[in-house]
Amino acid sequence: MSFTVVIPARYASTRLPGKPLAEIAGKPMILHVCERARESDATRVVVATDDERIRQVCEAFGEEVVMTSPDHASGTDRLEEVSRILGFGEDDCVVNVQGDEPLIPPALINQVAANLQRYPDAAVATLCEPLHDIASVFNPNVVKVVFDHSGMAHYFSRAPIPWARDLWSGMAQPAALPEGQLYFRHIGIYGYRVGLLRKFVTWAPAPQEVTESLEQLRALYNGEKIHVAVACEAPPAGVDTEADLERLRQLMEKR
Repeated sequence: MSFTVVIPARYASTRLPGKPLAEIAGKPMILHVCERARESDATRVVVATDDERIRQVCEAFGEEVVMTSPDHASGTDRLEEVSRILGFGEDDCVVNVQGDEPLIPPALINQVAANLQRYPDAAVATLCEPLHDIASVFNPNVVKVVFDHSGMAHYFSRAPIPWARDLWSGMAQPAALPEGQLYFRHIGIYGYRVGLLRKFVTWAPAPQEVTESLEQLRALYNGEKIHVAVACEAPPAGVDTEADLERLRQLMEKR
């Protein structure tokens, strides 16, 4: 199994500017992410950035860096540019690991890459985890996914899907989930075939994608299959806010 991990890293984060260079346990966050990626079975780990400060820090520690355009509308566009710069073939596998997940288990990276190879009908592979609490199911910041018996995604949504019609009918605020494991949170790690990336950047944003603000819906809208598997390990939360950063600092310094 051969695959490349690409770690998009932007300096100009809206909620936490300079996030990839935030220090955690004595080193910038992006270097922790690179270490986790190199603990996976990836044959290559590449940081994709549009910022010279990030490039200098990563290269000083021996990490491979590809400079990309600052004008990309999405991380997928950035990955596609990397695949062209590095001359990847249409059947090559690229795993997108977010630059704000310094504790991502390497097993999840391997799982996504393996599933992409195991299911040739899928152009994309990703992961999910079970949801057990009503608050998360109704939280629009928690993306839900519904998939079929073979793991192919039907839909991703910020809404509570599937809707428990009989249990929730007439309730302003549902208090319980129906019996059985019906609800899954999407985990934002992706494995892509490079051929999908080539097509993706030519497609206009899908109506559902714009409404939900979920980029993966563009692939489904254009008839591509996304394989979803339950994660083999529970992933820790990433870093979106200053509070997340402080929590992670305390956790990793204890380690």
